Amino acid sequence: MSCPICKKETVTKYRPFCSKRCADIDLGKWLNEDYSLEAPEEDVPEAAFFAGQKKDEPLH
Repeated sequence: MSCPICKKETVTKYRPFCSKRCADIDLGKWLNEDYSLEAPEEDVPEAAFFAGQKKDEPLH
């Protein structure tokens, strides 16, 4: 397996990365919202319902 950041061989301690540096780069990308997980638009009302909001109530 290769590191998803720099493509070097992974190190067990930092897997799936090769080093703490690459792990930190990846964490920074998540924190800066360079990566995102998006739900399909049709799932939003159900997500609001499960969060304790009424189905037609706007998300806060």
